[in-house]
Amino acid sequence: MPLTTTNALKEWAVAVDALEQGKTIMLLRKGGIREENNRFHVTYNPVLLYPTYEHQQPHLLKPDYASQVTPVTSGWHPQTVRIGSWATITDIFQISTQAAVDALLPYHIWNEQFASGRFKWKPRQPLYVLLLRIYKLPSVQRIPYRSEYGGCRSWINIAEPISLEGAVPVVDDTDYSQQTAQIRQILESGCRV
Repeated sequence: MPLTTTNALKEWAVAVDALEQGKTIMLLRKGGIREENNRFHVTYNPVLLYPTYEHQQPHLLKPDYASQVTPVTSGWHPQTVRIGSWATITDIFQISTQAAVDALLPYHIWNEQFASGRFKWKPRQPLYVLLLRIYKLPSVQRIPYRSEYGGCRSWINIAEPISLEGAVPVVDDTDYSQQTAQIRQILESGCRV
């Protein structure tokens, strides 16, 4: 495993916080507008978690998370970006049934409206489920925002490498194994296509 990286996965700040607090290990993705070939794929692994703010919408989150979001105007970004963790993407599933979307609702931070909306957007493409093993950095890094970090895309390279050394897992091995086993069982029980 590399000791440093510049590879980052962009995600709503509220989701990054939930991942860093061990409240979820799951992300749902279809990809940003500026994805290569307009499709999602995992470009980097491991990745830094890069929080975004512009598209967060409280009404698309479960109540416990909705209150954590303050909507911002289009194009807004912080002067500096907080990087507090990195992740290994341990599992990638493609789901293409509403039953699978519904069965996964307890395992992520989004509400039914968001999950169903993601699933129905670009209906010929599957919804991707990513399971991430999160590691907190020993100290939060603050990096200056750059215009090349903007836009609707999942993957970016930050200007300066960040060390992954000394990071500790957010959830222990047993807990992570149990959560991934539960999710795999749901997806392998007929919901996965």
